[in-house]
Amino acid sequence: MKRYVMKQKLFSFGDDFRIRDESGADAFLVDGKAFSIGQKLSFQDMSGHELAFIRQKLLNWSPTYEIWRDGKLSAVVKKQLFALLRHRFTVDVPGPDDLEATGDFLDHEYTFRRGDQVVATVSKRWFALGDTYGIEIADGEDDVLVLASAVVVDEACHPDDGKRH
Repeated sequence: MKRYVMKQKLFSFGDDFRIRDESGADAFLVDGKAFSIGQKLSFQDMSGHELAFIRQKLLNWSPTYEIWRDGKLSAVVKKQLFALLRHRFTVDVPGPDDLEATGDFLDHEYTFRRGDQVVATVSKRWFALGDTYGIEIADGEDDVLVLASAVVVDEACHPDDGKRH
């Protein structure tokens, strides 16, 4: 199990996130592109190398984002509009390994599942400060895909919660 802490930077242009590993070392940076039409975010390692690019698809009935890696569409993350009694996001990846995120997205308490298997959990429970939460990812999973999908969930559920200045 790998653990990360994701914190949204409060005073930035665009939506920026810093992701630290369980030892507290900076692991990833998500750079939100300020003043763009639709949300665009660059998911980078700490050397500034882009590992994924997240782009909001406009003109959809529900929030939909694409995650691109190495110039190829890696996943489409979409909030389901009509999920009864719970919120739900799908992470559609090429092949049979799609993920589904379910839980309390407003309070940052949810899980990513592949079928019946939990592959990651997201929890704000242990953090009192702003948009800070822990993410636990099962061994063997694609950390960048799961973390980028968690960024998308945050963006879709909290599109403008006072961070833009």
